[in-house]
Parts: sequence; C-alpha cells; structure tokens
Amino acid sequence: MLTNSPSKGYSATTFNVRDYGAKGDGKSDDTKAFEAAWTAACKVEASTMLVPSEYVFLLGPISFSGPYCQHNILFQLDGTIIAPADAEAWGSDILQWLDFTKLVGITIKGSGKIDGNGAVWWHDTPFDDPTEEESKLIIPSNNTMQTSLPIPLNSSLGGRMPGIKPTALRFYGSSNVTVTGITIQNSPQCHLKFDNCIGVSVYNFSVSSPGDSPNTDGIHLQNSKDILIRSSNVSCGDDCISIQTGCSNVYIHNINCGPGHGISIGGLGKDNTKACVSNVTVKDIIMHNTMNGVRIKTWQGGSGSVQGLMFSNIQVSEVQIPIVIDQFYCDKSKCPNQTSAVALSEINYEKITGTYTVKPVHLACSDSMPCVDVTLTDIQLKPLQEQYHMYEPYCWQTFGELYTPTVPPIQCLQVGKPSSSTTQANYGQC
Repeated sequence: MLTNSPSKGYSATTFNVRDYGAKGDGKSDDTKAFEAAWTAACKVEASTMLVPSEYVFLLGPISFSGPYCQHNILFQLDGTIIAPADAEAWGSDILQWLDFTKLVGITIKGSGKIDGNGAVWWHDTPFDDPTEEESKLIIPSNNTMQTSLPIPLNSSLGGRMPGIKPTALRFYGSSNVTVTGITIQNSPQCHLKFDNCIGVSVYNFSVSSPGDSPNTDGIHLQNSKDILIRSSNVSCGDDCISIQTGCSNVYIHNINCGPGHGISIGGLGKDNTKACVSNVTVKDIIMHNTMNGVRIKTWQGGSGSVQGLMFSNIQVSEVQIPIVIDQFYCDKSKCPNQTSAVALSEINYEKITGTYTVKPVHLACSDSMPCVDVTLTDIQLKPLQEQYHMYEPYCWQTFGELYTPTVPPIQCLQVGKPSSSTTQANYGQC
C-alpha cells in the first residue's frame, strides 16, 4: 500500500509492513507481510520500508534482494524483529537470517532491534564448531579464561536446532550501504556481515551478546572495500570486528569493544588459500575484558599478503594480550607445519596503552616469511596486578623499528630487515 500523505517525517513513498498484514505481536509469522512490503518498496526509487516502533515482528529467514530494485531504499527499523526459536522454521542449510543482496544505496537505520534468539543455538556449539586454540601457545596453564559452556537450552518446540548457525544480518554484492542507529543482539552466529560490498558506512550501531556466546562475531568483513565503521559499541563472544580476505581501505574508529576477542585481521590462508588485505586503520578504540586487543592471525600454508595496517590510540583494560600476530593460528587440536605463509608487512602500532592479564605483546611470525616493517611507538602496557608473574613480550621472526621506548621493553623485535627478503617479494603479492 502506497501512503501518499507522509507522517512523522517519512517520505510520501513509505511502505509500512503493518499495511501489508504484519501483526507485530511477536508470535505470528510476519515473513510474508515483510516480503510483500519489500516487493512494493523495491519498485520505487528512494522509498522507505517502515518497521514501526512498539511492535515485535517474528520473521523467518528472508531475502531482501535486487538486482532489479530501485536505488536508495531506506529500511526504517524502529520496532523489534525477532528470530523463530523452533527448528522447523529454519530448514537445514540457512546461512543468513536477514539477507540484503545486490542493492545500491541501501540504508538500514532507526532505533529498533534485531534479536536473533541465539540462546537456543549456542548450547550445541562448543562440541561441533571450531574454537580458539591459540590458548595453547600464549595462555598459561593456570589461566583464568572462561571455560564454562553456555547454559543448554532447547528450542521452544524441544527440537535440536540445525547444525549450521545463521548470521543475523548480511549484505552481499551491494554498494553504498549504510547501517546506523539499530541494535543487533543475541545472533546465533555472526551479527552483521558484509561480503562483496563496496562503500560501507556503519555508525552509532550496537551489538549485544554474552561474552560466552560462541562464534558470535560483531561485524564481519570479507571481499569488501571502502569501509567506515565508527562510533559504535560491540559486546559479543568472538571478534568485535573481523576483517577477512579481500578487504581494503577499511577505516575503523571510536569503537567500544568488550567483552569479546578484540579486533582481528583473519584468520587468513586457511587450507592453503591466498589472502589479501591492505590499507586498514584502527584507531581511537576502547577495549575492556577482551581476549585480545588488536590481532592478526594466519594459518600456515597460506599465501598472499597483509600490508599497510595502522593500529593507533587503543586503550585496553583487563585484556589478556593487547598486541598479537599469530602466524601459527590453528582452530583445532593440531595443525600440520607448513613453510608457505601469508606475508605481513607495514604494520604500525602506536599509542597502545592500558592493562593486560597475561602477556603484553605476542608477535609470532613465519619462519619462511618473517614479518617486516613492524613499528612500535608509545606502547605503555602494564600488568593488571603487579604482584603476579606475567609472561614477557614474545617475538619470533619479527623485523622492524622501535620508534620510542616501550613499557615493558620489547627487546625481542629485530631491528631492520631479515637477511633475505626475496621470499616476501616472490610470494607476498596480491
């Protein structure tokens, strides 16, 4: 239904899901009504699809897709969208819950919430999904890491949820994408994902999930470029922001991260794949009670390169390891040793300050492909409790420069270049 007399500041081309039969009672399935409203909005340039406040809309998996939609559609989310808690609503191979594909100028904004009802999924995860295994390398045996599993919950119908856990909100193959104002909470897996997108802006956005919810990345980027993420709060059970292969020109600033696993580049190069990441800036970040601060993680056996990274003005408190490069990343009990590796270069850390609980710096680079041009400036990291023995800074095959004295002294960084950098030149190209 086309509303010709706009109210509350909405344009004349506003398509309210309530006008298409959505009940908004939190119990009735409103999926078909949302599909109908989208079909109408899709035909009108700069239209608004309105999800009104004070209603709770139950939606199954749904695709809001182009490529034949008009440009610059606004998805105005002021109400709450919740996911079904019964297995039958999902099928077996659903990778996304709310999926926006092949759109130009799509914006999701408002004061509303997307609630993934994740608790009914999380109880299976510790037994059949990969977990962080790097603790074997860098966490002491008497660690204080949280090892309790999420409280088991059955779905509302008592059935087991599907083995594949969906991302709450995904954008694929789209350009000029904006997400602002909304909150995504309790996703079964990743909260917000961008794949094959160009021109992304995320701001004044929130993610909220428990720190022990498994594999619940906050924002996940892959094969996307020209990205701005700012002024947002992310609390989750995995990486607050995860940057995967194919990403370039990424600018992240003014983020509150925690609980979670920090901000990560990777894991890259899994199963001997080529990975390319370049021109990433992460600055003005506050991290509290996270596993890592800023981390780069790659599997052995990969190829490609990561270059042109700047981590600046990162404030950490009660972070296990604030600065991490791990080129021996492994998400299972054992991974084979391999000589090839993703090449890491031009990695700059400046003004990273605060408290850690395990180790200040862990820089573990590849034997065959040392990290080069790693710079450290104004690093001030102190143990949370001075009286406990903490692990010293660790470096392996890491080359670069210390531009200022650091606290603690990072004497393991090797100044200059490795004796032979031909490997970088030959195999680090993207």
